[in-house]
Amino acid sequence: MKLTILGGGGFRVPLVYGALLTDRAEGRVTDVVLHDLDDSRLYAVARVLNEQAAAVPDAPRVTATTDLDEALRGADFIFSAIRVGGLEGRAHDERVALAEGVLGQETVGAGGIAYGLRTVPVAVDIARRVARLAPDAWVINFTNPAGLVTEAMSRHLGDRVIGICDSPVGLGRRIARVLGADPKEAWIDYVGLNHLGWVRGLRVAGRDELPRLLADADLLGSFEEGKLFGVDWLQSLGAIPNEYLHYYYFNREAVRAYQQVEKTRGAFLADQQARFYEEMKRPDAAALTAWDRTRAEREATYMAENRETAGAGERDADDLSGGYEKVALALMRAIARDERTTLILNVRNQGTLSVLDADAVIEVPCLVDANGAHPVAVAPLPDHATGLVCAVKGVEREVLAAAESGSRTTAVKAFALHPLVDSVNVARKLVEGYADVHPGLAYLR
Repeated sequence: MKLTILGGGGFRVPLVYGALLTDRAEGRVTDVVLHDLDDSRLYAVARVLNEQAAAVPDAPRVTATTDLDEALRGADFIFSAIRVGGLEGRAHDERVALAEGVLGQETVGAGGIAYGLRTVPVAVDIARRVARLAPDAWVINFTNPAGLVTEAMSRHLGDRVIGICDSPVGLGRRIARVLGADPKEAWIDYVGLNHLGWVRGLRVAGRDELPRLLADADLLGSFEEGKLFGVDWLQSLGAIPNEYLHYYYFNREAVRAYQQVEKTRGAFLADQQARFYEEMKRPDAAALTAWDRTRAEREATYMAENRETAGAGERDADDLSGGYEKVALALMRAIARDERTTLILNVRNQGTLSVLDADAVIEVPCLVDANGAHPVAVAPLPDHATGLVCAVKGVEREVLAAAESGSRTTAVKAFALHPLVDSVNVARKLVEGYADVHPGLAYLR
């Protein structure tokens, strides 16, 4: 079976390959094709993968190419993990937004809109090529903003594109762990959009254990989200929000914290990864060791500003292991082998949330089998959550419209309608600022 990874020179690709190395079952991936526009990054990642495979007999064969069509032909699965504009682009997204006093995070608020505006045209081109060159392939989208990009690609690939994120998985795992339950045995009632969802229940053997957690202040304050949001706020909500909702519920504090740091997250990662890729140019460098060291530093500093604002302290060691590659592998196995499972995924709504139309991509539990991912029926969201979901989905639709039409006016509308952008004039300045630093937005007229 052939797996193509778009963005194959990306830093997190070894996580995916490491997961593939654990799969010894019949029908596993035998060929991995890495595609990237930067051949030096492809070389660096291929070195890490080669060291990972050194002690594994019959490891999946790895090839690399800068030719997109060549990478797509004959693929059974395609992982899309591209970053249009690179980490330098992410750093620009952050700086332009913070200069206007609004959030520049890569998936939330102004930064997420800027990232989406330059990524959607590229993702749509990829989707069209997949439809032409590999019509039977399944596309698993890691590219952020994951829900928005998945929806853009679904307009050309239908339900054969599925978006994944490890945030809901990590959240469910933490809740189950603090309740003394096996995460594999728990049903997680999670509903929303990517990076905008809530756990409303966690059922073990048919019993919802979340009320027990919410009623116990000590237990509730003992894990990441309890520390991040505060016990009182979680008890008021009656649910556990995805960590990214911290940007909404504590927006002023988050913006202030990001304005005060020496380096934004994007600038930090750009410098950190530049050092890694530079080190990989040395033939004698220990590739896997260097990658492991860099990854540990990356994960330990994840959302550090938010945790500092909340006084949440350091991340627990159990939360430093990532997880999106495990979700991807489980999804791929379920489809390829009809190994039916349940995963929280980004898929078309199909009537699951009545406040959104059928084609809107949402993030919910799905039953997965050989025919793809099927969203599970869920109860309606409370009004406060419905309002946020509908507002952000409306913004995503304006981003898609701007990307399709090239209309700068529509791009301004997308920024102005976001709950975290508080002025039409600020929206206009954001579009001007982003257009000045991103060549990929030259299409906006």
